[in-house]
Amino acid sequence: MTGEAAATAAALPRIRVFARLRRRFAAAPWAATAEMAARLGYVARGVVYLSIGAIALLAAIGLAPHPHGAIGALKAWARWPLGVVLLWLTGLGLYGFAGWRALQAVFDADNQGSGPKALASRLGQALSGVIYGSLAVSIFGIIDTLHDLRHAELEKTSERVAKVMTWPLGPKLVILLGLFILACGVGNAVRAIFDNFGSTLKCQPKVTSWACWLARVGYFGRGLAMLPVGFFMLRAGWHERAAEARGVGSALGALHAQTFGDAVLALVALGVVAFGVFAFVEAWYRPIRPEAALRQGEAPGAIEKDRAPRSSAHRTV
Repeated sequence: MTGEAAATAAALPRIRVFARLRRRFAAAPWAATAEMAARLGYVARGVVYLSIGAIALLAAIGLAPHPHGAIGALKAWARWPLGVVLLWLTGLGLYGFAGWRALQAVFDADNQGSGPKALASRLGQALSGVIYGSLAVSIFGIIDTLHDLRHAELEKTSERVAKVMTWPLGPKLVILLGLFILACGVGNAVRAIFDNFGSTLKCQPKVTSWACWLARVGYFGRGLAMLPVGFFMLRAGWHERAAEARGVGSALGALHAQTFGDAVLALVALGVVAFGVFAFVEAWYRPIRPEAALRQGEAPGAIEKDRAPRSSAHRTV
């Protein structure tokens, strides 16, 4: 095959993707818009995790003072010439992702059903939507206050926990939150071992193979990153001291200070980076069909046969 023919063959899948998008916008504009928002949301999620993982990796090798959580990592963008543009795009993408989570959780866009396992999955997707929607709000808060970036993530986390402490049964709620985060961390690590991540992708077997390994590394690293956050949250509620609560960046910083902390932090950082890269894979290869959730019909033949199969892999990702 000549070089020109090879380039043409490589470009065909991309051409088919854009042709399909044109057909979908012509046949069902609202469904196509929801799909594009969801895909941009996966990209935005990937950018957030790549930022967290990259800064944590730099901290592990001594090129950055300390790790950062999502807000701290995104604040660093404000110092770049195009930082505000990146923040805007990420914030809008996360709003789109929160909307996709709402379609998954409330309207069952993934066709999971209403069994106990499916309802647990949809509840997790709803919580995920709330978290990413809140992160989007925080990003636009950063844009509004670029002149004052002095508040650290530790202060904000402690302030939020302190407010919860004032509620009825506040310390117990903080303990439950810590246990929930620990459970999510363990759950992500377990998923890394047993889940079939390829069931939510439509791509060539070769791509599915390496994408699954990328997902396993990513989910395991993400799970490990959650464990110190849950531990500090649990301890804050147990001791009734909000100052002991830590966000992701501060929790990873505490991990970094331990014996062999550099090596452990580097492994966690690489896992978080892998999770971010897998989000880009999902943005491109994951079938997203919100037609049923939006209750909008399409012209005959417009819906392709790439609806994601009902699978345990539709759990919160």
